[in-house]
Amino acid sequence: MPGARRTGRAALAGAVCAVLAAGLAGCGADEDPDAGTNGVGKLPPAKIQARTRAAAEHADTVHLTGNVVSKGLTYKLDMSLAEHGAKGELTTKAAAFQLLRVGDALYLKADAAFWAGEKSGASGAAQKLGGKYVKVPASDPVYRKFSGFTDKDTLLASLLGLRGKLTAKDRSTVGGVRTVRLAAGAGAGGVLDVSLEGTPYPLRLQRAGGAGVVRLGDWGRRVDLKAPAKDQVVDYGSQISGAH
Repeated sequence: MPGARRTGRAALAGAVCAVLAAGLAGCGADEDPDAGTNGVGKLPPAKIQARTRAAAEHADTVHLTGNVVSKGLTYKLDMSLAEHGAKGELTTKAAAFQLLRVGDALYLKADAAFWAGEKSGASGAAQKLGGKYVKVPASDPVYRKFSGFTDKDTLLASLLGLRGKLTAKDRSTVGGVRTVRLAAGAGAGGVLDVSLEGTPYPLRLQRAGGAGVVRLGDWGRRVDLKAPAKDQVVDYGSQISGAH
């Protein structure tokens, strides 16, 4: 049946042409890189920055992971932060310790070697503190030194600062989520990946001056915060007064 064969060939040729046409159209120079996104990639850089800051401020919680260089020390962070507290772990070259803040109460759990370093000459007290949740009074330098790592607004404000003229040209992905890259000072002042999907949350920050890289995720996810059991707590102020 020659006629049927010709009809079949024509249909096949038409299908191939349709596929090729679709492929060529998808690769066209005029394709919109922000198609199907939340649209922030089309905004001026300053407005992208304003949107992502507002999104971060309005979120109740966030999970931070990565490295932060502060005052010559590199801290590895794994912190879940909420409006009225936080929990997680900090690691330095010398030590690793857990932080927990519930309201104004700050607890720090570390080994005896950490406390011996914080309180030079107080090795006896350090042995009592090691392995326990130490409730640190707000007047103590240890509180001032570490409480900032548990304060969502303070920590985000310090991390999300970008230095220099802003540009937003590049597109990337973080954890499979499409992003627009907000760069300051051609990247030297920091690079922030902002989500192009859903709420324009900041997802990854390369800090200025090589001061670390931080990922931000689990925005709005519940963080369960509760004080440790009493038998796991040492009241730093009342029981270990000799360590001061």
